[in-house]
Amino acid sequence: MTGRLRRFAVGAGVGALALALGVAVAMWNAKAPDASALLALSLPDTQGTAQPLRQWRGKVLVINFWATWCEPCREEMPEFIRVQRELGPQGVQFVGIAVDSADKVGRFATQLGLNYPALVAGYDAIDLSKPLGNPLLALPFTVIVGRDGQVALTHVGPINPAQLRSTIAKLI
Repeated sequence: MTGRLRRFAVGAGVGALALALGVAVAMWNAKAPDASALLALSLPDTQGTAQPLRQWRGKVLVINFWATWCEPCREEMPEFIRVQRELGPQGVQFVGIAVDSADKVGRFATQLGLNYPALVAGYDAIDLSKPLGNPLLALPFTVIVGRDGQVALTHVGPINPAQLRSTIAKLI
């Protein structure tokens, strides 16, 4: 490698490191997403009845953006059902916001034995998740909101059951 090429490579590496550090600092200093817009939403359930999310204010709210065609979404839902059953009496409320049609969501919820509300937002649900910390617009996407209405955790992709339970335990 020539001296000029080596200097270029070192300079590019230092530049990439500085950029990564800058992004990390910006993410560290970024304030948590605001849950007020999310809690102001009212979405239909599978029967078409509007369900305002503010009805669960004061609870630890676990909001999961999902779709029936999303395999990772389907795989994490049995754990959500277990946690809802175990911790619901302690003020924990799961709510699914589906990127799907009401008929598909209704059939799937019945088949799975869903024990928490499944709301239907169609493809607009993905756009709802972006300001909450889902820049990739990926599914599944989970938001945990404390009793105080503040976002405690946002997670893109399937959430680890231990992380889910640990975060909830801190908020109960």
